[in-house]
Amino acid sequence: MAQASKEPCKKEACDIQACLSKNNFLPQKCLKVIENLQSCCVKCDYKSTHCASVSGLLKQMPK
Repeated sequence: MAQASKEPCKKEACDIQACLSKNNFLPQKCLKVIENLQSCCVKCDYKSTHCASVSGLLKQMPK
């Protein structure tokens, strides 16, 4: 049986870093992966250290 990760949103955070690196660090090019991290953080009640960065990214997203 799979054990719950101590960092449940690590994959999503890594996906964002990879996306930003590929897209000249423009968050608007990575909206889907940013939304994936946000969803993960909601699911784990923000109990991942990787969720701290999502609020800054969300502020940069177009309304």
